[in-house]
Amino acid sequence: MQDRNVHHLFTGGKEIILVGTAHVSRESADLVERVISEEHPDTVCIELCQARFDALKKKDQWQEMDIVKVIRDKRTSLLLSQLLMMSFQKKIAEKFNIHPGEEMLRAIAMAEKQGAGIVLADREIRVTLLRTWRRMGFFSKVRLAAEMFLSLFMTEDIDEQDIEKLKEHDVLDMTLRQFGEKMPDLKTTLIDERDQYLAASIRSAGGDKVVAVVGAGHIPGIVRTLEQNQEVDKEAISVIPPPGLWGQVFAWGFSLGIVGIFIAGFFSSGFSASMAMIFSWSAITAVCAAAGALLLLAHPLTIAAAACSAPIATLHPLIATGWVAGLTEATIRKPKVKDFLSLKDDILSVRGFLKNKITRILLLIAIVNLTTSIGTFAAIPVMMRYF
Repeated sequence: MQDRNVHHLFTGGKEIILVGTAHVSRESADLVERVISEEHPDTVCIELCQARFDALKKKDQWQEMDIVKVIRDKRTSLLLSQLLMMSFQKKIAEKFNIHPGEEMLRAIAMAEKQGAGIVLADREIRVTLLRTWRRMGFFSKVRLAAEMFLSLFMTEDIDEQDIEKLKEHDVLDMTLRQFGEKMPDLKTTLIDERDQYLAASIRSAGGDKVVAVVGAGHIPGIVRTLEQNQEVDKEAISVIPPPGLWGQVFAWGFSLGIVGIFIAGFFSSGFSASMAMIFSWSAITAVCAAAGALLLLAHPLTIAAAACSAPIATLHPLIATGWVAGLTEATIRKPKVKDFLSLKDDILSVRGFLKNKITRILLLIAIVNLTTSIGTFAAIPVMMRYF
């Protein structure tokens, strides 16, 4: 069939048909169904990992989430990022009366109907997000977080023609703009590495004829990898990098530096000055942490826990005041079944994010960590006045 979003390749003794889609496009969903119906492939590859496949097939997956375990495992930032991305995609999808991932669901249904094999060709979303986050600098992380949060407000002016433009290769930046446009680290892990991973999965798929359903932005990279017969080490690009060494050195060095200021103040200005410095540090960090919790209308005990933990947590790189506040809030105001059931709808608006207990806890952790960090840097010049 002739279509600018359908690409035929012959490599490795097999025919590969790439279908480029926009993940929230009604036209894309129809195209996918038509291509598979007409081509009768041996295998259908879809741009999903196991986690995203389960999310599409298991509508009640949120009911199984343990928010306390998420906090203890330090996965709140990852979960919040996923929810924000889901929010952006779901709002566009609902605006045009189409289910997110409908083209993938139709591909799965048609493959099953024709007895074709199904390959989940994409890298795990958790790996992609963590590789992206670990490789970004501090300011890039701040910018990305801001872009993702602002995405809650940025779908009103998007029309269906804009969505169809997502399938044009030369406007790939249109999709990246929402989550940190022009960030090389972001593009490397979200696009380039996944192009290679998808290409390797498609190349190794069984059968003589393979249909691959992928986002249009991945088409050029996949075609280039397949046509040039590039070797891809899927294991190498699936490794989650450890936290940056310099980040750890800075974190511990900063903590030791603050303790050093206390000690220097004692020898330079005496015991009373040193105690005044400790009091200033404790008061400022505690007030800022409490302000962050108060901003989210947290429980009084959560506000108290944030204030009490801030002076200590700010001196220990392995403890975050936001985690203490989040665990306290999750224990006192534990999310109920209705919060899990309504999560898919509540993530569509700022009001919903603030109303749902799950997203409130995630936002609480992020905001308390932010305000505590502000207090940390604000306390330093105050302490220096005692020298």
